[in-house]
Amino acid sequence: MNGRIDLVLADVDGTLVTNDKRLTERAKRAVADLRRAGIKFAITSGRPPRGMEMVSTPLAIDTPIAGFNGGVLLAPDMTTVLNAYDLPVDVIGKAIALLDGHGLDVWIYTKTRWLIRDAAAPHVARETSTVQFDAEVVDHFSADDWKTVVKIVGVTDDKAKMQAALAAAAKEFGDHVTAACSQPYYLDITNAKANKGAVVDKLSELLNIPHERIATIGDMPNDVTMFRRSGVAIAMGNADDDVKSHAKFTTDSNEDEGFAKAIERFILDGHGA
Repeated sequence: MNGRIDLVLADVDGTLVTNDKRLTERAKRAVADLRRAGIKFAITSGRPPRGMEMVSTPLAIDTPIAGFNGGVLLAPDMTTVLNAYDLPVDVIGKAIALLDGHGLDVWIYTKTRWLIRDAAAPHVARETSTVQFDAEVVDHFSADDWKTVVKIVGVTDDKAKMQAALAAAAKEFGDHVTAACSQPYYLDITNAKANKGAVVDKLSELLNIPHERIATIGDMPNDVTMFRRSGVAIAMGNADDDVKSHAKFTTDSNEDEGFAKAIERFILDGHGA
């Protein structure tokens, strides 16, 4: 690959880990190889920061960690908040009503809490296993629950409902929020400043690395914003064609060591690692 890369920023689910949320040995070696080559490695995800420790700890991440699609940026100690973008209070009630109106289950995330209304709703058990902490079940979302909300998620396996809710959110909020799918069944609503493109900007600033020396890798539409802000964009093989169209390279799927292969082929090849 032509051009020097000093930082790789990776999405987590559908990219860095397999579908069963496993970090493969080859992926671990790829990150270790990056370090030996003098290239920094960072992660960003729609997950809450607490839910990223199962990746950040075994990989010994030493760069800022961007949870909630950039809604919260933590130091590597996982406690020091470097940057945060809460949802405006006037948006929260409207977003909940919009998602309810389209038949989506609604989850609320603050910096430290995950609130749901139905423990048996779709994907709650899966998300609990993924983030490795339990949600708090409430009868309704109270005004107190609205304090320091970083992300609201609409959940459905119905593709038509998801597309309708996504279109309605775009019409209702425009550029006042970021509304994007982090998974086919998750519609994430965050502060307009909270997106993965902003993560690239912030890491560039904090680590003093020019955008053109940053490589990004992901699989979902919400990864396109970071593709646009980086020097090299890599789409996973499991990404849809539109996401792939925004990337310079496409690797294999997350079930076929796509992350590790991307690092080996497009970042380290010829770098001397």
